[in-house]
Amino acid sequence: MYTFLLIVHVLISMLLMLAILMQASKGGGLSGTFTGVGGSSLFGGRGAATFLSKVTTGLAVAFMVISVLIGLVSAPRGEATSIIRQEANRRTSPSAELPIPQGSGDQGTLPTPGN
Repeated sequence: MYTFLLIVHVLISMLLMLAILMQASKGGGLSGTFTGVGGSSLFGGRGAATFLSKVTTGLAVAFMVISVLIGLVSAPRGEATSIIRQEANRRTSPSAELPIPQGSGDQGTLPTPGN
């Protein structure tokens, strides 16, 4: 699933770059290549710009959706642990394994002054 989404993402990226490069920035650009003799166009007078802007918008939305899906698919499964929590557990683990001091049997009594 991840590989399929990644391939689709790359294809959408390339198509999006192509659509952006074909757009004109005030009447020029590669969209002018679709115009024929006398200013007639394959898409009509303003059709190429409108068509390319709709294609660009659609590809941009598809790019974002596929990006989110790739992020969800590649997210780690199971319990998420932070680096800070792992470090805290590592630092507290050795002290939990220290031996408990063994004293005489009268651990509950306090020494009295003068004894």
